[in-house]
Amino acid sequence: MLLNTLLLALRSIRRNLLRSFLTILGIVIGVSAVITMVTLGNGATLAVQNQISSLGTNLLQVRPGQRMGPGMGGAGAAPFKEADADAIATQIGGIAAVAPEARSGATLVANGRNWLSSAIGSSNAWLITGNWKIGDGREFSDDELRAGAAVCIIGATVQRELFNGHGALGQQLRVKQISCEVVGVLASKGQGAFGNDQDDMVLLPIKTLQRRITGNTRVNTLLVSMMDGSDPGRVKASLTQLLRERRKLAQDDEDNFNVLDTKQLADTLSGTTKVMTMLLGAVAAVSLLVGGIGIMNIMLVSVTERTREIGLRLAIGALEREVLLQFLIEAVVLAALGGVIGIVLATAASIGLASLMDVPYLFNPGVNVMSFFFSAGIGVLFGYFPARRAARLDPIEALRHE
Repeated sequence: MLLNTLLLALRSIRRNLLRSFLTILGIVIGVSAVITMVTLGNGATLAVQNQISSLGTNLLQVRPGQRMGPGMGGAGAAPFKEADADAIATQIGGIAAVAPEARSGATLVANGRNWLSSAIGSSNAWLITGNWKIGDGREFSDDELRAGAAVCIIGATVQRELFNGHGALGQQLRVKQISCEVVGVLASKGQGAFGNDQDDMVLLPIKTLQRRITGNTRVNTLLVSMMDGSDPGRVKASLTQLLRERRKLAQDDEDNFNVLDTKQLADTLSGTTKVMTMLLGAVAAVSLLVGGIGIMNIMLVSVTERTREIGLRLAIGALEREVLLQFLIEAVVLAALGGVIGIVLATAASIGLASLMDVPYLFNPGVNVMSFFFSAGIGVLFGYFPARRAARLDPIEALRHE
């Protein structure tokens, strides 16, 4: 009986293909919108996590001033010294590497070409804290770091712009007023968490940058990489206490430095994108309700059009539940068909938009299955009232209907 009822429902849908398509259009739009929004939101969340993690694994960034961002209040705060990085590395447990970092904007010149980039002064520990890999060449030697030698390691963008993407090793690169030898090229990391090009930089020994470019011994940032499994809270507390002692702060003085945990930043940004994804998904889900109302409206029209047919079935012995089941299955088939079409469209749209937005495409089977069953549930919910109305028709009155 169920198979026969399903065939009757499919025959009725096929009889009015255009009207059936227009009926399920709301379901199609709703399902595709929900799946697309959730898929792109998950991809954006993963992209944020990957970009933050590219800054470094278990990384703490310590800067002068009381807070991050514009107006950070660091104008009157004393800069760090290289000795601060050495003290952190030797006196705090759970530390994998500590790198002092100084930065300066610089015009790079090589092969008759100019390129405006960032000059970074640090040690080999900078490569560890930032998860950098040497793509070609080598790191700095201990003698080069101690003497402040005129050597440098360049990013992939600098190699592409000044050396046509290859052959940079052993070449001379002028950084502002000094000429240095390129001893290494970093493996590319691409765009950073804040839209910056991470490969657009040149790394020099910190003493080289301080003595020959900036003319001072300031250290703008301390990069502290924690070991896997270490307690971030304990490390941050020990770090804060040590720096307060080294910066001679009284007990009542506020910290004149700030510590940023990149993992905490990643969790915060990921939580924000997840909330936005849920909000957009909820807004898109309203389309499903609109589609359900459209199904109920068309089913009511269908009941009115087929009143004589219903009356004839009831008159020759069809039970009320059989008539109710016929129209209910018809509504569910319409809604489920809309769900299938919506899933197909959402998959195509998600792949295309993910590529356009440069975020990873993450297929989420849970969302797709849930959307399908939710669309079928919409058919049950909004198809029950028209089906019950059809089942309760008086056969005599129905047969008189024109």
